[in-house]
Amino acid sequence: MIYLITGNGGGKTTQALGLAVRALGHGKKVVIIQFMKGRATGEYKFLSKHCTIKQFGAKSFVNLKSPSKKDKELAQQGLAFAKEALKTKPFLLILDEVNLACAVGLLDVKDVIDLLNKRGRTNIVLTGRYAPQELVKTADIVTEVADLTPKSKRMPAKKGLEY
Repeated sequence: MIYLITGNGGGKTTQALGLAVRALGHGKKVVIIQFMKGRATGEYKFLSKHCTIKQFGAKSFVNLKSPSKKDKELAQQGLAFAKEALKTKPFLLILDEVNLACAVGLLDVKDVIDLLNKRGRTNIVLTGRYAPQELVKTADIVTEVADLTPKSKRMPAKKGLEY
């Protein structure tokens, strides 16, 4: 199956990681690739002890309107790692923020679809805002996460909850 989780609401990565925890609880092999992320978040610290999790991003945020050459190189390295990871036949492969990486031009959607077509029996989760329609059409299950919180109630991200 290909699961795609997109939308402007929070919790896309959290939903994908919930699937990872469930699979790990059943003794399944899980590989997580985080695009555009390069900070040791809580999930990275924990999951690195239980499965393969690799980050392909700088410590700073990506300028979505003008990504750097380095951001593109890191994303390409992440996609190459995903191709290698598929050869190990994991039960679950999570491509965290791959939707956004495609949307801002760090990755070519066709290259991601090529990877999806070579998945064999591996379940794949694609997360990130602004999922390109080609990925939406390719997915078996698409979930859109909406932010219904009024702007006046929005709070900064909290360590241990949002990262």
